[in-house]
Amino acid sequence: MKILAGVDEVGRGSLIGPVYAAAVILNNSIDKKLLKDSKTLTKDKREELEKYIKKNSIWAIGQASTKEIEKINILHASLLAMKRAILKLKIKPSLVLIDGNKLPDLKNYKLEYVIKGDQKIPSISAASIIAKVSRDKFITKLSKEFNNYGWDTNSGYGTKEHLKAIKQFGITKYHRKTFSPISDLL
Repeated sequence: MKILAGVDEVGRGSLIGPVYAAAVILNNSIDKKLLKDSKTLTKDKREELEKYIKKNSIWAIGQASTKEIEKINILHASLLAMKRAILKLKIKPSLVLIDGNKLPDLKNYKLEYVIKGDQKIPSISAASIIAKVSRDKFITKLSKEFNNYGWDTNSGYGTKEHLKAIKQFGITKYHRKTFSPISDLL
């Protein structure tokens, strides 16, 4: 029996925190028509679907930390997070479809990339939802500690509000120091 996993990442463009990836193997019973790219869904819909997906799939999350991002760059950190998510799956998939145009270095797995896969492949859409909701929950927790930056609404992306706060309050340990405009301030 062919076991298909979908993989996607979230947080590559953020100025803060880890990059998250999820790997998802959908149960046959899941309604695939409900699954869409996380970027096209409201926060409430993503959270509702995340619960549904988790109940109706085998899933895992991988991360790469801010320090890892700074050390190996965001592309390699994203691929590392994907690799970690795939390796955490309780069942080894016979095929792993990955959103984008790059593949993690993972021996003994059949990997294929799918450009705009989060819009085309239900298991990748599901992975995008789980990764997004998981990262958003983490960033929301951080925003309580660092409430001057608006992370609860901007997820650490370079919005005017966030950039203004960086100029006013400085950078935190969660800011990616190799990312512009953070690197320009150091």
